Amino acid sequence: MLQIEIDGKQLSVEQGSTVIEAAHQAGTYIPHFCYHKKLSIAANCRMCLVEVEKAPKPLPACATPVTDGMVVHTDSDKAKKAQRGVMEFLLINHPLDCPICDQGGECQLQDLAVGYGNSASRYQEEKRAVVGKDMGPLVSAAEMSRCIHCTRCVRFTEEIAGYQEIAMANRGEFSEIMPFIGKAVETELSGNVIDLCPVGALTSKPFRYDARSWELSRRKTISAHDALGSNLIVQTKDHTVRRVLPLENEAINECWLSDRDRFAYEGLLVNRLAQPQIKQDNQWHAVDWQTALDYVAKGLRGVSNDYGSDGVGVWVNPANTVEEMYLAKKLANGLGINAVDSRLRQLDGRLAEAGAGAQWLGQSIEDFARNEAMLFVGTRLRQEQPLLTARVRQAAKAGAKVAVLSSENETLHMPLTAQIALHPQQWAAWLAEAIHGAVGQALQAAENAVIVLGAEAQNHPDAAALFAAAQILAQETGAVLSVLPQAANSVGADVLGISARVAEHTLSAQLAMPKKAVMLLNVEPDMDVADGAAAVSALKQAQTVMAFTAYDNPVLREVADVLLPITPFAETSGSLINMEGRLQSFHGVVQAQGAARPLWKVLRVLGNVLDLDGFEYENTQQILADAVNVADLPSLLNNQVNTDAAPETAQPLIRVGGVSMYATDAIVRRSAPLQATSHAAEPRLHAHSQTLALHGLHDGEVALAKQASGELRVVVAADDKLPENVVVLPLHQSNWQLGALLTTVELSKG
Repeated sequence: MLQIEIDGKQLSVEQGSTVIEAAHQAGTYIPHFCYHKKLSIAANCRMCLVEVEKAPKPLPACATPVTDGMVVHTDSDKAKKAQRGVMEFLLINHPLDCPICDQGGECQLQDLAVGYGNSASRYQEEKRAVVGKDMGPLVSAAEMSRCIHCTRCVRFTEEIAGYQEIAMANRGEFSEIMPFIGKAVETELSGNVIDLCPVGALTSKPFRYDARSWELSRRKTISAHDALGSNLIVQTKDHTVRRVLPLENEAINECWLSDRDRFAYEGLLVNRLAQPQIKQDNQWHAVDWQTALDYVAKGLRGVSNDYGSDGVGVWVNPANTVEEMYLAKKLANGLGINAVDSRLRQLDGRLAEAGAGAQWLGQSIEDFARNEAMLFVGTRLRQEQPLLTARVRQAAKAGAKVAVLSSENETLHMPLTAQIALHPQQWAAWLAEAIHGAVGQALQAAENAVIVLGAEAQNHPDAAALFAAAQILAQETGAVLSVLPQAANSVGADVLGISARVAEHTLSAQLAMPKKAVMLLNVEPDMDVADGAAAVSALKQAQTVMAFTAYDNPVLREVADVLLPITPFAETSGSLINMEGRLQSFHGVVQAQGAARPLWKVLRVLGNVLDLDGFEYENTQQILADAVNVADLPSLLNNQVNTDAAPETAQPLIRVGGVSMYATDAIVRRSAPLQATSHAAEPRLHAHSQTLALHGLHDGEVALAKQASGELRVVVAADDKLPENVVVLPLHQSNWQLGALLTTVELSKG
């Protein structure tokens, strides 16, 4: 430890610390623009100049390492004069447009100019003007004249997002920050440059001119878009969500947000279902809640009387809250319904019976990022977990050995020890032999290592064999076996027993033998289920389908006979259990729209209508107390599988691709800004040129793709980096009629 004095305070700081870090430790604020604790040192704004005794001139606090016995003055006349001089230079060309600037009230430059600026400028020359830039549908760079060249945005895209998409061109007064010519900023973390920008040069395009910062109310909540459980600050006005910002939590999302978490709010109010409706004589009629719930109760009783409780199925969205899932399970138990499932994309029913507990990350998020060796199996990291990928990227840059086994070589923008693209039916065999290869040796040699199973591994039709092979490799190498949960509360669903534990109760079994009555709890069958076409077909065969939904979905209108409006997570309270087994509770940030009610309230009243015991709850805290004992949570988390299933060896033409990044849930699918990005574009079908030739196809032609549930005409693209007999076509709103991912597909000329 080094001894340093800052403004008369004696401190002990670690070797390698900078003056600005030491000052922060002492609670002393030093003005700055370019410095950020998560980015490399640039030292180009010079706003943090301080006086260091025995130094001939003021030094930048962000780039000056602490030395033993150093004496620093941050508020001396010398330091203040230097800081005022820098501020004067920064304001020479800055436009006087604070009254119309979206950053007004939140602008670092505006705030510091009050303390360090002069009342009038000595410069009378014309201010320079910089042409605005197009950075895509999420980030507005229309007023680049405001830019002070701190380069935070440049460093973020290169260091955190992994690929430099923004750079500084030219020199001197001609310097400009811009994206690469003709390209938008396409990283899935692009919105973070808005938070990083200390002025109004980069702002949120969807939020632009929507409200002033002082008009907004601020509420804390948790993201329901993936299993990381990012902490959010939701800003509201007139009972609507206007903006979403990160709430810093170093243990989970650090100070970042994925674009999915940041901009999904734009879909909250799109096509909302306003009041309960019942279909009679193929016509929809609006009704009151009591009538609708009586109709649901009558339907459940009728099917149970005619076909027994096994005639009823309950499909539960794994993003629903703990409280909603608990009441759903309690309702099902009260009616004797066994066919309840939340693993809507899982194809292998054997995995349901083999699991020993709730599948989770296997360790904390922070510990996960400290692993010295990582093997990812069947993952599409950037697509599934954008922020966790950023942590993995930092670990890889720091020396961690990262290997990826998948069906396609994803561009991860990080140094990789190995990246293996194989047909999915070859994965289990590769894992069985990995102990003898370089990857297995890296796992063995590392003090901390992890083997991670992603969505394609979990949804694999031969998942039981794949899990068994990964488990054996983990035991042989001493690695932690990790599972990346696919939805915000997948872990909670496992903890509560909502995920089916018997093969005949799984959703895939329910699709094979359709139920006479189905309750859809926040499920859109076309997109939330592995095989949307098969799901819709099964629902059409039911006598009654009861859809509890926030949105007016044409597919639901086609298959359901009663629609009950529920609220999305922003309009309700509840709890979610994230990938590391952390239970996080939140409150609604805005009031419910129209006649919509939180799902937990609807289920509670439905329990009363059905005369079931134990539905007297008044709030979510009471439900949570019965649902989960937080002290017991660690004992319920277990990735062990009890199976010795042998892998299939056949390698048919199989479809992969995962769920499109912005097609993962109902809110995201309705967010116009996210749907305008390149990640949401209608995908082409990619395959190896030899695979295409085998089916009489060439690059750019239209093919007819057929799966068990449907067919689709799609443009094909040749990609010789892919394994043979693999077709990449992500699940997207444009192709849900085709069939399930990771199942066989036929190709012919279209």
